[in-house]
Amino acid sequence: MVENSTQDLLYTIVDEAPELASASFLPIIRKFVSSAGITVGTPDISLAARIISAFPESLTDEQRQSNDLAALGELVKIPAANVIKLPNVSASVPQLVAAVEELQRQGYALPDYPEEPQTDAEKDVRTRYDAIKGSAVNPVLREGNSDRRSARAVKNYAQKNPHSMGAWDASSQTKVSSMPGNDFYANEVSATITAAQAGVAKIEFVGKDGALTVLKDAWPLDEGTVADATFMSAKALSAFLAEAIEDTKKDGTMFSLHMKATMMKVSDPIIFGHAVKAWLAPVFEQFGDKLDALGVNPNSGMGDLLDRVKDDAEIMAAIEAVTADRPAMYMVDSDKGITNLHVPSDVIIDASMPAVIRAGGKGWDGEGKKGDTNCVIPDRCYSTVYDETINFFKANGALDVTTAGAVANVGLMAQKAEEYGSHPTTFEAPADGTIRIVLANGETLHSHEVEGGDIWRSCTVKKAPIENWIQLAMDRQRLTGSEAIFWLDENRAHDAQLIEYVKPALETAGVADKFQIMAPREATAQSLKTITAGNDSIAITGNVLRDYLTDLFPILELGTSAKMLSIVKLMQGGGLFETGAGGSAPKHVQQLVEENHLRWDSMGEFCALGESLNFLADAQGNAKAGVLGNAAEVATQGILDHNRSPSRKVGEPDNRDSHYWFARYWAEALAAQSDDADLAAEFAGVAKALADGEATILAELAAVQGQPVDLGGYYHTDPAKTAKVMRPSATLNAIID
Repeated sequence: MVENSTQDLLYTIVDEAPELASASFLPIIRKFVSSAGITVGTPDISLAARIISAFPESLTDEQRQSNDLAALGELVKIPAANVIKLPNVSASVPQLVAAVEELQRQGYALPDYPEEPQTDAEKDVRTRYDAIKGSAVNPVLREGNSDRRSARAVKNYAQKNPHSMGAWDASSQTKVSSMPGNDFYANEVSATITAAQAGVAKIEFVGKDGALTVLKDAWPLDEGTVADATFMSAKALSAFLAEAIEDTKKDGTMFSLHMKATMMKVSDPIIFGHAVKAWLAPVFEQFGDKLDALGVNPNSGMGDLLDRVKDDAEIMAAIEAVTADRPAMYMVDSDKGITNLHVPSDVIIDASMPAVIRAGGKGWDGEGKKGDTNCVIPDRCYSTVYDETINFFKANGALDVTTAGAVANVGLMAQKAEEYGSHPTTFEAPADGTIRIVLANGETLHSHEVEGGDIWRSCTVKKAPIENWIQLAMDRQRLTGSEAIFWLDENRAHDAQLIEYVKPALETAGVADKFQIMAPREATAQSLKTITAGNDSIAITGNVLRDYLTDLFPILELGTSAKMLSIVKLMQGGGLFETGAGGSAPKHVQQLVEENHLRWDSMGEFCALGESLNFLADAQGNAKAGVLGNAAEVATQGILDHNRSPSRKVGEPDNRDSHYWFARYWAEALAAQSDDADLAAEFAGVAKALADGEATILAELAAVQGQPVDLGGYYHTDPAKTAKVMRPSATLNAIID
């Protein structure tokens, strides 16, 4: 990472389809920006790199890697930071284990992931691996709040070329089911830390016998920080899930669980495990001891369970009997028998729920048939958003993409704000007792009586990010004149504390009349009403809703969230430009390996590149960077206007074709501009070569499709093999290199 610290632009190395696309696109970027004296660094924040950097003592000198994530986390705090950040894997335990096993096969002497660490050494290994799981990347890099919106060119294209939308009608039985009480929403308490309370706090568990265990020590809480605590009752969760299964069977719909077991890496895998146990309740009751002996952990999903019991005919017969008695199951892959409960990272709520809604409330069962589904979202904090969306479309029909307005988002996420920063402060209660937050002055801030297995968590958001978030919201509303809504529920403890920041700030700025404050359900209904009428709205939300809404609305409006413009205005003045969502990336990789066709759409990268170059021009006074940025925006428009985005089908243009066209449109725009004669002259030749080589280049790209390819790995691919796959046109390579 040392060499990256002085680079003008940092383009992250990540995972899966976005990283494969980078093998094709990065050489183009480097070719073009070098003409403006711009250097490009590539910090490696992939899952494999994070694993490797965590265990240097286990590896050879050649295998060791620096901790690029930690270094990048410091760089985003300086004014000169300019980072294009692609989607990365937020690993669940099964993904983490798979990545470790792949690296071990490649000769990396990494320790196994200890499911139940016993020794101090095993506990140390587990701690290091746990730091890699889930949203280990984003909280480190997001030293600013989020400004996400659809680029005007992308929105215009979507309206002129509408994607398919499923039909909705009032008879649909699709619904959202959530716990009626004793969930995170019901049990939440919140307070804003005063000067007298500030300092190093700790989280303690006190058993019924009075024995005290410190769960979290040396936990700094600054003045002005909003600190929450809440828990979900394990008994109430289990009862709810059992009832939801029976309710689904009665309705004749299919059962689907929608969680965020990657980002919410402590709480949601536990909830997922409860769902697996509820689904197979008779099996766990009859064979509990044998399942324990086989190492079954329901939190790892039904796929892992089935693999462990496949040789036990008695258990397999019991599973088949239970399955026959259950309602239909929402499937990830019907052809391969991959169910909703197979792997905790397979069904991610922010992608899965919009997909169901876009399809008219339909999911796919084990036979590949479409049908209505019971969307089970246990906690009520945000489930109302999806419930209200479903209700709205039942009453009004599907969204008309050709006339719909847009919902942009201003999201509070800086400095590990809110739920996504809560992993170190989320615990499964070890027994009956009390979990409490004890402040530096000895005061107990929050306290909950819990039972063994309850899921307790505390979340915080600091004062400076809150104030920055409110200012960013005011700036966006002023620039657009759009409807602006703070999605805050005065009846939720956490939101009530934020409202105490929001109202005075708006009143002091004299703009209170330009904003509304609504609970998520009401804000959802209002926003859908607004965009249905063809107008725009700004959703001003916390961190989780930022993630959910910037998939929900783009998938409805644009057909995908990968084309969103995502700008993080870093609080110290730098820029972090994110490139879209990677939720479908595994399927893209699978298709590439089987058919040598990559359908990943780099539109997010195109949009981010233009913004990054324009930021660089302003920050460094580099006029050439501005010319490159403007030309990149012209090229992005060209991709849309000429329909050069990748096709989903093998034998048709894919991601690599779109990169050729982007390079060509970029070169042509640079050759045609009059702001910089040197750039115009330099790229006139590039543009001509790309145009003259069109037939040959496209033929070379098409010729390789249809055959399996070898990348040398999934989480840790071989760079040479990947380059060979992603850069198959010798003609294009000669022009770019």
